[in-house]
Amino acid sequence: MAGPNESGGWSPDDLPDLPEEWGVIVIPDDLSELSDEVDAIRAELREIEHPSRWQQFLNRPGMRQIRKVANGAVRAPVLIITLAILVTVASLFASAWPGPTRQPAAQRTASTTATRAAALPALELVNADGQAVSLRHDLPAVILLIDGCECDTLIADTIAAVRPEIVVITVAGAVTAAASAGTAPPTGAAPQAQGKTVRVLHDPSGTVRTQLKVGAPDGTAAALLVDKAGVIIRTDARTASVDTFRPDLARL
Repeated sequence: MAGPNESGGWSPDDLPDLPEEWGVIVIPDDLSELSDEVDAIRAELREIEHPSRWQQFLNRPGMRQIRKVANGAVRAPVLIITLAILVTVASLFASAWPGPTRQPAAQRTASTTATRAAALPALELVNADGQAVSLRHDLPAVILLIDGCECDTLIADTIAAVRPEIVVITVAGAVTAAASAGTAPPTGAAPQAQGKTVRVLHDPSGTVRTQLKVGAPDGTAAALLVDKAGVIIRTDARTASVDTFRPDLARL
């Protein structure tokens, strides 16, 4: 390792190199060429040692406090604006990002099957003997509104499809009942040949259709499935086949 010689100096070959970050250092032969740089450095030192009045004014404790408050007052709005911009951009990305495809909801029409969690109203209808009978007298039941409907096949298929404890109730207006007297099921609540119970009721004023909102007769039947508690579990405003509501018969 290089070191100083006996006289305390360094030989030219043993002098350490200057730091690379200093760059190229040129030492002029005439030192007067450095006078401009010397004057500039002295001027800077004088300014540091003797600040101007304006600098002295700004360096007072009160002014320093005011500068701090001003800097804070500027930073707060800038921070709020920055946060608002970030939230807006994030909202735009969230709204534009494709989400899961939603299946369109099926539109219901008057003839579409609907499930209603509503109680069957206690309406008084008339049986074939002219006596008032409550519509809720025999439950569970399949109620068929057959005004203006040639529904012999539907009635027979419904009787065959239900369990013995389920009553089949047909409701018709006075005109329909008179016209179909020869083809309608036997009156009353007497058990039928298939071990099923069928009740034939009449609704001359159309109260049942009005109360249950199943619409006016159009040549098809309306079917209601009512459980033992009197709750309507299914309503078909338009039906011509027992297959329409057969899957829900097991729920009665």
